[in-house]
Amino acid sequence: MKTNLNVDVHHLARVEGHGNIKVKVENGSLKEASWEVVETPRYFEFMLKGKHYTSAGILTARICGICSIGHCLASIRATENAFGITIPEAAQKLRLLAKHGETLQSHFLHLFFLAAPDFVGLPSAIPLVDLKPEIVALAQRLKGMGNRICDAVAGRTTHPVSLQVGGVAVMPDKQKLLDLKGELEGSLEAMKAVVELFKTFQIPDFVRETEFVSLKGEKDYPFIGGNIVSSDGKEMPEADYRKVTNEYVTPNNTSKWCKFSRASYAVGALARFNNNHKFLHPAAAAIAKELGLSPVSHNPFMNNVAQLIECVHAAHDSIRLIDEIVKMKPATQTMEKVQAKAGTGVGAVEVPRGILFHCYEYDKNGYIVKADCVIPTTQNNANIHFDMGSLVEKFASAENMTDEKLELLCSMLVRSYDPCISCSVH
Repeated sequence: MKTNLNVDVHHLARVEGHGNIKVKVENGSLKEASWEVVETPRYFEFMLKGKHYTSAGILTARICGICSIGHCLASIRATENAFGITIPEAAQKLRLLAKHGETLQSHFLHLFFLAAPDFVGLPSAIPLVDLKPEIVALAQRLKGMGNRICDAVAGRTTHPVSLQVGGVAVMPDKQKLLDLKGELEGSLEAMKAVVELFKTFQIPDFVRETEFVSLKGEKDYPFIGGNIVSSDGKEMPEADYRKVTNEYVTPNNTSKWCKFSRASYAVGALARFNNNHKFLHPAAAAIAKELGLSPVSHNPFMNNVAQLIECVHAAHDSIRLIDEIVKMKPATQTMEKVQAKAGTGVGAVEVPRGILFHCYEYDKNGYIVKADCVIPTTQNNANIHFDMGSLVEKFASAENMTDEKLELLCSMLVRSYDPCISCSVH
């Protein structure tokens, strides 16, 4: 008997934004397997045109309520590179600490509330409140910790006010930082419980070889700026991001697609892990081994595992950063003088979903002439689409496969990328 399957998801739940999944198998032959982004375009690059540099970071932080700090950091870094500004060392440490806070709150939001229900057979996280209240409490604690780091350093959990062109406007209260250090140290044991939970999850056995793109670590696991590196062996400065992204338009998507050395590539936690695993904190590296993740992994479902590993790394590195920041003198410089001038600058930041690029061209008075933003999910969309075709080809003929089972597999695949679809439709 030939297999006939039909999947039509409109729209996919537990992702940010609107996307559709369409799969059709007739008489055992794959006719269609597609990922379609149907979110309304937002045109935020056009909104930036004519804006002063002092408002660019404030505006772009509003692109995303999850990666608000990452967008702000990419924006102000692009401006600083255009103006030739080098920020103080203290500001570099504070920005990285804020970035870690965002990584923690975003990854734990995805792992607990968006991805985990798939692995425990629930349609959403809501039933967990009654079925597993201890898990919900753990999730709230860990995500809340990330929020509090962002509050302390950036001034807000989202829409930061302290991260500005030239550095960081305010040195956080040292006692508040020390309190956060104690909370981070206490969270390490809680993260072990998350690892034990993940050991119970049955991750689909699926591999499709692809290219992974991320920032390149020089001495540390990378989050802010530096060269771009590919698992296919290519490397270039962040200023050459267009040679990597190569955006193009497809008929059924309101988001552009990207390609580099192959028909598609992947960004995100798994890409960062594959390209920079040697820079992980030893505790994070040990958990990677414990959970069976080793480079180079081509199983997109392992992106969830890579996110958990990055949380452990970010927690340990945040403790290190706080130790270094609290030793600084009260009058330590956190802002560099800013002088606007004509020029073009690029800022690359590893936000939770992958490498983010902002590029601005300025006139001599510091007003934006042209802006370009390339979002992680924009870069992932083609890879999601091609993954889906391979996934269906592998599992459609499995014994007792049904429309419902295949729909779950395809939905889990998309959710494993943790897409931020509204950001991608620029």
